[in-house]
Amino acid sequence: MPESISMEDYNKKIKRVIVTKEEIDEAIRKAGKEISDSYDGRPILLVSILKGAFVFMADLCRAITVPCEIGFMCAKSYYEGTVSSGLVKITMDLEQDISNYHVVIVEDIIDTGRTLNDVVKLLKTRNPLSLRVVTLLDKPSRRIVPFNADIALFTIPDYFVIGYGLDCAEKYRNLPYIAEYNEKGE
Repeated sequence: MPESISMEDYNKKIKRVIVTKEEIDEAIRKAGKEISDSYDGRPILLVSILKGAFVFMADLCRAITVPCEIGFMCAKSYYEGTVSSGLVKITMDLEQDISNYHVVIVEDIIDTGRTLNDVVKLLKTRNPLSLRVVTLLDKPSRRIVPFNADIALFTIPDYFVIGYGLDCAEKYRNLPYIAEYNEKGE
């Protein structure tokens, strides 16, 4: 059963806003235009990595002015302590054959790069027409695997962030902005 939390305690965990709703909206508008201009008339498949990217995906696909389809994947990496096992488990895979699409992976945040690097390798084996990655947030200071998105809307310092699809224990995804999480809640 989910643990209840008072609104006071809930709000105390929001340390400060890092990226406002207005900044997110403007950056998504620009990314949507860039993607639309790049793929005009060509088959696009936007692939959201669940759960965190679902809010970003919804707004980004509405900012794209050319026809596109959407798909969803859920991937989890398994690590032993601080060492990667090197395995990514796909807990929900795409239904589409991607060989006739220009695939754009839509991610919420690139942190260590491990999981997304492996997802990209996997999808490349399925022979898409092209493959690009767009991420809402990039946290390069935490990168363990050399990985760069084709489009990164915001680069942030090493904060634990919540909101706009990002969570802490499944809470805070519904915030319309991105905030630094205050673990102590003081």
